[in-house]
Amino acid sequence: MAERSTAVLKQPERRPGPPAPARTRHPLSLPMGLVRTARPRQWIKNVLVVAAPAAAGELVSRHTAVQLAVVFTLFTTGASAVYLINDARDAEADRAHPVKCRRPVAAGDVPVPVAYAAGALLASATTAAAVVLCNAMTAALLTAYVVMQLAYCVRLKHVLVVDLAVVTTGFLMRAMIGGVALSIPLSRWFLITTGFGALFMVAAKRYSEAVEMADAGGATRALLTTYTAGYLRFVWQLAAGVAVLGYCLWALESGGTANGSLLPWRQLSMIAFILAVLRYAVFADRGAAGAPEEVVLRDRPLAVIGLVWLAMYGMAVADL
Repeated sequence: MAERSTAVLKQPERRPGPPAPARTRHPLSLPMGLVRTARPRQWIKNVLVVAAPAAAGELVSRHTAVQLAVVFTLFTTGASAVYLINDARDAEADRAHPVKCRRPVAAGDVPVPVAYAAGALLASATTAAAVVLCNAMTAALLTAYVVMQLAYCVRLKHVLVVDLAVVTTGFLMRAMIGGVALSIPLSRWFLITTGFGALFMVAAKRYSEAVEMADAGGATRALLTTYTAGYLRFVWQLAAGVAVLGYCLWALESGGTANGSLLPWRQLSMIAFILAVLRYAVFADRGAAGAPEEVVLRDRPLAVIGLVWLAMYGMAVADL
């Protein structure tokens, strides 16, 4: 036993090996992370800038196309600036979310100061370009959108009900700005339908987040602990009803067939609109509408209904 103990004591010491090599980043990881933080998939929302001109049948001229392209680009850069600043502020909360933890800022691919700097640069460029390239009302609306969204990131997202109103107003501004840029009068029914349709989707998104993160204790969005699932369900159901009513009144306002049209396409489009709301409500009721763009892009029946509605409304505008 003594010899074995001596042999053990005489074993050479193990020296620590060389330190593990530092994690190397791809040279394009930072710019790619910034692009991902700007949410390219969310840019589809900015297609709403064509809503008012399309509803008025004003999409045929080159001037219209150029103006809408400028407005779309400015809204995209403004929204991207807000996303960058929002993710920089919410990095800690996002790390507690099962999906948001993969966002570049939360994952550490984009440093928080870089996200802040890029967001501030984009916000400044958006407002400056709007003053140069657009009329006064359009520049004012874009500037108000950026300021409102930044206030939302800093404070308003933590104020009960106001957070829903701010996000809804952002969608409404998108729908209005095409008409403002082209000096097209905006119908009261257009504003009601768009506004409450946006509130329907926003409240359904909050409801889905509340259902999904019921056990997270508000770690991802503190305000979710203040809302109840029943209240959010009430809001999206109320908003859906008002949006449908507003659209029906808007469609019926023009009467029957116009200028010898074959069928009353505007009135018939109510069927497709109501079906689209009912189809989206299926996902809202399941608590699966946390990413509205995913629902719209991935649900094939909803896409088909949307195309049918678009075709009907297009024929109404064209008096076919």
